[in-house]
Amino acid sequence: MGFLWALIIGGIIGWLAGLIAGRDIPGGIIGNIIAGFIGAWLGSLLLGQWGPEAGGFYIIPALIGAIVLVFVVSLVMKSMRKHA
Repeated sequence: MGFLWALIIGGIIGWLAGLIAGRDIPGGIIGNIIAGFIGAWLGSLLLGQWGPEAGGFYIIPALIGAIVLVFVVSLVMKSMRKHA
């Protein structure tokens, strides 16, 4: 049950990051989950572990990390489309 909860929270974090950043995450639901997991790792690496926790994620650093990730991924995707 813990893994399912982590997938749900990771997906919500990734989805919220896409909404806040105003950019789409490639991959739909799977992309949201991946962005949530990587964003949580990135956010806790840069900002530490603080704030409310759900599903093994510290929400505020995870959300900030996911927003940064969404911006970086969207810039890379945009650059790749220009060169193709």
